[in-house]
Amino acid sequence: MPRSTRRDFLKSSGMIGIGFWVAGGIPPRESKAANEQLAFAAIGVGGKGDSDSQDAARNGRMVAICDVDRARLRDAAKRFPGAKTYTDFRKMLEEVGEKIDAVTVSTADHSHAVASLMAMRMGKHCFCQKPLTQSIYEARLMGEVAREKKVITQMGNQGTAAGGLRKAAALLKAGVLGTVTEVHVWTNRPIWPQGIKRPDPQPVPQDLDWDCWISRAPFRPYAPGYHPFSWRGWWDFGTGALGDMACHTMNMPFMGLDLRDPISVKAEVAPQDESTGWHDSFPKWSVIEYEFGPRGNRPGLKLFWYDGGKMPDVSLLEGSRFLAERRKRRQKGENITLMPGSGVVIVGTKGKMFSPDDYGASYELYAGAEEIPVEFPPPPPGGHFQEWIDGIKTGKQPTSNFPDYAGPLTEMVLVGNLAVWAPGQKILWDAQNMKATPEKPVEGLERLIRPEPRAGYTL
Repeated sequence: MPRSTRRDFLKSSGMIGIGFWVAGGIPPRESKAANEQLAFAAIGVGGKGDSDSQDAARNGRMVAICDVDRARLRDAAKRFPGAKTYTDFRKMLEEVGEKIDAVTVSTADHSHAVASLMAMRMGKHCFCQKPLTQSIYEARLMGEVAREKKVITQMGNQGTAAGGLRKAAALLKAGVLGTVTEVHVWTNRPIWPQGIKRPDPQPVPQDLDWDCWISRAPFRPYAPGYHPFSWRGWWDFGTGALGDMACHTMNMPFMGLDLRDPISVKAEVAPQDESTGWHDSFPKWSVIEYEFGPRGNRPGLKLFWYDGGKMPDVSLLEGSRFLAERRKRRQKGENITLMPGSGVVIVGTKGKMFSPDDYGASYELYAGAEEIPVEFPPPPPGGHFQEWIDGIKTGKQPTSNFPDYAGPLTEMVLVGNLAVWAPGQKILWDAQNMKATPEKPVEGLERLIRPEPRAGYTL
């Protein structure tokens, strides 16, 4: 699928070089009146879907709710009296589509695209959890459909709306670190089992619609260890630690350094027993090296991702207030690590920037880098979900809309999983044509780029 549409648009709108926060990349559709009540449907009401659906209901009326787990549906129905209940989002959208303005999608990763695409093609505004999709093609397609239908969209990477992240990104754009050469990003995930053998089949629990849970993925028998949370560690359903957290933890350097379209990736992963199924469960840990070519005024650079207990050497933090404070606390007898469980370090010729959490909401400059005056958009009142609601009412796109931000961010993140699938190989990535070229042929790599949906589901 050609990339010209997005690039031509960005050039014509003047967004290249001035950042992604200039929302408005999609021509506005007719907006809802400010005092007109919005009508919502929620796809997924457990876990993150609990808060997403309640956020929606605070801003309008919940017409219908959908979850494959009937126990969760019953609980949610108490919170949303009068809302119709469904286990199949396709049936729900067919029956109530004309009665709703917008949907929230808070399901397992493999169902994000099929649910969101159906809703957007019906003209519904869409809020979808991160990662936007499980595959690269799906992320590209989500952006194109959102643009075509002129719907208001937002991905659930809430740090994008934080003032600290926006200022840090503005500083990077202003050159506070000089020429950036390296970015290091790490996470405390996975916090679910990975590198394990597929569990033995068992009878489907009475309250679970297993066929709808499988959605577009290849069918397999039910077993404990998939629903409701550990699906993240399986290639058929999740995106591993990288997909789970990088849309948060890579968010600030992505915004500040325009980290679209890596040109290559390479990974080292945990040794895996062949009996576990190498391409069934994600490895217990991975270290991924991304290479980015020059873009605009930014020279090429490398980004290193670490998960499963791996992290960069503590020497990267030498000279930071954070590390000095940690050492003082250890000297006083506190049992703490010198490195936080997750974070970002950006290395430039004039110094370094460190953010000690997943969301980029705070940062520290050190090793020669100093604050400089910068302008940046203030955080939206009410946070990222409210930014989506306000967009529906005004026609203004949120920052993390699908075509201009969330889609490209998700694409960049998921390219890293191509290297996890084929560890030890340098994989060249052609973003224009969505084509991966490994050093040696790798069976199954294409499915991570463009999956073949199961019958009954369509992209």
